[in-house]
Parts: sequence; structure tokens; C-alpha cells
Amino acid sequence: MAAILVIGSGLGGLLAAVRAADAGHRVVLVTKSVLPESNTRYAQGGIAAALFRDDSVDAHELDTLRAGAGLCDPAAVRVLCEEGPARVRDLIRFGVDFDRDESGVARGLEAAHSRSRVVHAGGDATGAAVEAALVATVRRRAAIDVQEHTMLVDLLVDDDGAVSGARVLGPDGVQRSLEADAVILATGGAGALFTHTTNPSVATGDGVAAAWRAGASVADLEFYQFHPTALAVPGTPLVSEAVRGEGAVLRNQLGERFMLAEHPDAELAPRDVVARAIARQMERQGGAPVLLDATALGRELLETRFPTITAACRAAKLDWAVQAIPVAPAAHYSMGGVETDAWARTTLPGLFAVGEVARTGAHGANRLASNSLLEAAVFADRAVRALGQPWPTGAFLPPMDPQADNETHWANRLHPLVEISTSSMHGLPSETAIGLPSGDPGTPIDRSTLRQLLWDFVGVHRSGAGLAHAAAALAEWTAPSATSVSVAALEDRNLLGLGRLLVAAALAREESRGAHYRSDFPHPRPELARSVSQAHSPSLELVPTQEAIAC
Repeated sequence: MAAILVIGSGLGGLLAAVRAADAGHRVVLVTKSVLPESNTRYAQGGIAAALFRDDSVDAHELDTLRAGAGLCDPAAVRVLCEEGPARVRDLIRFGVDFDRDESGVARGLEAAHSRSRVVHAGGDATGAAVEAALVATVRRRAAIDVQEHTMLVDLLVDDDGAVSGARVLGPDGVQRSLEADAVILATGGAGALFTHTTNPSVATGDGVAAAWRAGASVADLEFYQFHPTALAVPGTPLVSEAVRGEGAVLRNQLGERFMLAEHPDAELAPRDVVARAIARQMERQGGAPVLLDATALGRELLETRFPTITAACRAAKLDWAVQAIPVAPAAHYSMGGVETDAWARTTLPGLFAVGEVARTGAHGANRLASNSLLEAAVFADRAVRALGQPWPTGAFLPPMDPQADNETHWANRLHPLVEISTSSMHGLPSETAIGLPSGDPGTPIDRSTLRQLLWDFVGVHRSGAGLAHAAAALAEWTAPSATSVSVAALEDRNLLGLGRLLVAAALAREESRGAHYRSDFPHPRPELARSVSQAHSPSLELVPTQEAIAC
């Protein structure tokens, strides 16, 4: 019976823990906050899957590939779309009560989908419903040891280069080690990198940063998705794409619809297109937000279909049934992360990654709306099915079963950052360019300044000059010590390292593609239609494994 350490308590972590426990493993699940707190809890729109007779796996796959702007891994997309319906049915068995109508399970239309396929729960509270059902399921599993208020500090790596557990900071303020036969990383995203984000405060990129420090390859960090419509009030609550799917439209301050001139699909264009169009309108308006007009939908539909958004509007003293509401883009989702194969295996033996922390290749340069929860469920299930299998050697992550997946191309996915561009580093020291500490103690990191810096220069619109400025500023800061017993300090350490990696990747990609837009390279370049990995020598910050506590 293997000991499995699951880190994170969103959909990916919770489902992996349940699946592993049901497969007979001993499971420790650690989470930085309370068990229900995660990005999953705040997801509104729903889960996209080909569940209906007028839909197909092929159609969902094609929509996903189109949204990914030429950078999706076709094998990963096929896995996502083919296994997605079964995972949604699993969630129903675990107690998720998806909304229903006279035809059965209700479904909605969202941007860049060719048909209605997004199932939802509680109107616009899908993530909360999924989280609640899975938390309750975890609580019922005696084989799962839940440790709340326990933060990942670093991964433990043995002498053979395999991950053997993690160093964590417990609620008692003491760092300790947890040993495991395998670690499933499910720590979510890093919206806290930016001043304006739809993510909760716990989303500080802890898993990606720790995996990279341990020697795992990360990829596609330059592709950060900015949701087009966050309510432009303190806290930037999300206004789901499903609102536009129901017929709401975007207007400028003069009341004019502007998306009609931007894209044939107008308000239902891909997220990157809508976010950039809104940002341009805001520039023309002196920074004032644009307006989302949902008044034609009527009060009854708005309040029953979107109760969460209705409550957010009321809290801001807005009545969206009778007035257009102010919206603006906000950092929402990272398409990049720890590089994995189609079984959630990373380049480090013993380490799996699922959910937003992972770069599976399913999203490419721009995630299709409502594919995020689906990806977490599909690859969490796959990770557990891969437990106990021999870790592949030689070529990067070949298929576990040659008959199962056509993954031979995975061996060619690792490329050093400099293969895209060496000129784009603008004379910065090479260690700074790839996100390593500069060696100069510098100035202690200030989180609010870092977030504003990244928002200003690494946000919806980017340029080489702005990115170079951000890289130089980040190089001046020093990270807190890995031995700190402060959660905030350890988060700052992760944010600084991840911010450097993100800026380096954005500097190196001298083109515009999907969620990555550079004014100095405003068009895609066919020769750059590939992912780029950033690898880190683990000798820099290996974490000792002595005095480990077996989990």
C-alpha cells in the first residue's frame, strides 16, 4: 500500500485524493488554507463536455484546438474531450447536482464553443457545488488524512533525482518533512502575481515554483489568460462568460457596441480577443471600464441563472437588471505550468501535476471557456491510474502503454528557452533571464509593487521594452529565505521566482499568439508555434530529506 501525498484541495486535488484512497492507497492531503478554499470554489461558468446528442467529442476537440491558437497538444486535447463526459458523470455520482431543465441537464453556450455544451450548477456557482460535493466525499474517506493550514515549502528530492515527499509549513509555524511514494501536485494558479485578478488570495503559484526549484520542467508560462469581464469594483468579482452566452453585450461609455467591429463572433469571440478589445476601449476612455449590458435578459433570468453575480452587483450597489454594469479584464488562468505528459507525469520521477498547476498541452495558448474544471478532473483520474507504474526513462515521458495513446511526439517537446530567442534578453544576465536569483542581495520584495509591475508590463498588452523593464526591476529584488516560518514570506518567494520566469518567457516569445500579445511583434510567427520549456538545475535548492515524517 503506497503513501500518496496530494498537495492542494481544488477539484484536481480532491478528486485525486478520493481516487487514490478508493484504489487502496494511504493518502495525506495538505492544503494551505481550509479544505474548501481553492480556485475551484470560485469557478462560475461550468464544465464543458460532449454530453448531448447534438454534440460530439470531435466537435469539442475542434473548438479546443481553435481556441488554443496553434499551440495545443492534439493528443492531450483528445484525452480531455474523450474522457471528459465520464468524469462529469463521476462528479454527478459524487453528489454534484447540475442544474436541470425540461430536457434534462441544463446547458449553456460560452465563447468560442460551436454549440451549447457547458453544464452548470447553482446557476453560476458550479465551482462551489463541485467543491462542496468533493469536500464531503473526502471527509467520508477514512484513508485520507487531511492537513489544513499546511503550506508547501519545497519538494523533497532523493539522491536518484526522484521526488520523495515535500517540506511543509504547518499551522504550528514549524517546517517539517512528509515522505511519500508519490506526490500529486494540485496547487492551482498564480493570480496573485497581478493587481487585478479573479483568483482568491491563496493563488500564489506555490506548486509551479516548488516544482521548478526541484528540477521539473515548466512550460508556456507566458500564456496567462485575462478574463474579459470582471466587475470593476474592489475585489474584481468574476462576471461569467455565460452572461454573454445568454445574450448580454459589451458597450463603450457612449453606449455603443464595439465587439461587432472586432470579431465575427462579437461578444462570443475567444477570451484573448475580447480582453484586448476591452483594454483598447478603456485606453480610449481614459481608463474607464466598459459596460456589460444584460438588461435585455430580464430580472428573473438574471437572478435565477446568475445568483452569485447578482449578489456581487447588489453588494456594489448596482442593479444589473436595469443598468449596464462596469467591467474590465482581470488575470484569471495560467495555461502554462509544470510540464506533464498525458498521464500527468512530470519530468521528475514520482511527481504528478494536475489542474492549473500543470501544463498538459490541452489549452495551448488560450484556454477554451469551461475546459479548466474538466482538465482537472480528467488528469487527476489519469494520475491515480498511473500510480505504481514504472517511471519512464530515456525519451521524455513516453506512453505507459503503446496502445493507449499516440504520444511519441512528447519526446520532442523539451526546448531550452534560448531556442526561441537570445536577442530578446536585452543584455540581462543569463541567470536573471531564466528566472534565477541574481546573486545580489538587492531589495526585499514588496508584493504590491511586484503585482503592479506585472499588471502594467506583463498584462493584456505587452512590449519588449516593458518586459525588459519588468525583468530588470525583478532582478533587483531578493526573495525571503526558504527557512522562513511566515506563509506570506514563502508566498513572496514563490511569486518573485515565478514572476521572473513569466517575464523571461514573454521576452523570449517574439510574436503574438493567443493570450500573449506584444505590440512590437503583433502577429503570430509560424516557426514559433511550439512550446518552450524552462528547466532548472535542482542543485541550487535541493531540500534535505532527513528527519522526514512518513505519511
